[in-house]
This record gives sequence, structure tokens and C-alpha cells, in this order.
Amino acid sequence: MNILFLCTGNSCRSILAEATFNHLAPAGWRAISAGSKPTGRVHPRSLALLAREGIATAGYASKSWDNLPLIPDIVITVCGSAAGETCPAYLGPVVRSHWGVEDPAHAVGTDAEIDAAFMTAYRILRRRIEAFLALPLAELVDERARLQTELDRIGTL
Repeated sequence: MNILFLCTGNSCRSILAEATFNHLAPAGWRAISAGSKPTGRVHPRSLALLAREGIATAGYASKSWDNLPLIPDIVITVCGSAAGETCPAYLGPVVRSHWGVEDPAHAVGTDAEIDAAFMTAYRILRRRIEAFLALPLAELVDERARLQTELDRIGTL
């Protein structure tokens, strides 16, 4: 099963989710990420945070949803709403869910405050990914309605 984590810039949240999911996922599950308006670079604080957490960072890049290397089965948007951010809508026969997380790339303040914003986004995403991976995934693959319900519930954690 392939999961696409989708946001606007593909520099922070969707990259954090992709890397974390791939670090934790069982065999047969893979995440990719993309943006509707990619920044063209992964935010250095995202890479530093992942490295501190022991998650590999090699190969991650900010990329457009126009050139996906595979067709996703599940699309999870991770855009936030505090700044009036418009979340991209992926069209296609996939299970879709929204796991809103505020964009740490827009955090302001001291270095410690900005790092804290990145850590908050990471922790939210990791908690949701761990909740997803704790589900009976083999059963849910063939039960789209139940999978949808579970993904939407997890998005509120």
C-alpha cells in the first residue's frame, strides 16, 4: 500500500510524515510526499529533527504532486488552518483523509521557539502514524469505508 502525504510546500510536515512513516512502517507499506506548490527544498530544521530522532534523511526532496513515482492508495493532507492555508485536493480513486498540522516553517521567535514548533508538528504526526500502524492493517486494506473512518478519527488525535 502506498500513502501520499500531501501539503502545499513539501518542505516540512509532509516530509516529516513521509520519513517517519517509512521508518516505522511494516513491509509492504510505503509513504511518499509531495506538494501542490513545492518550495524546492526540504527545510533544514526538518532534516535536523529527523536526524536527532534517528530517522534516515537521505533522498528526501521537495517535489511536486505532478510527478509522483507511483499511484497512491491513500492520500493524507497535512495542511494547517491557522494561517488560512489552502489544502490541495487530490483527485482520483483513493482513500482521503486530513490530518491538519500547523506549518512550522512559519514559526517565529527564538531558535528554541522555532525548534519547538518543528518538534510539535513532528510529535503530532508521529502519534498519528503510530496510531495508524497499530490498526489491523491487513483487514483494513479491503475495507475502504472502515479505513476511511479510522484515518479520519486518527486525524483528530
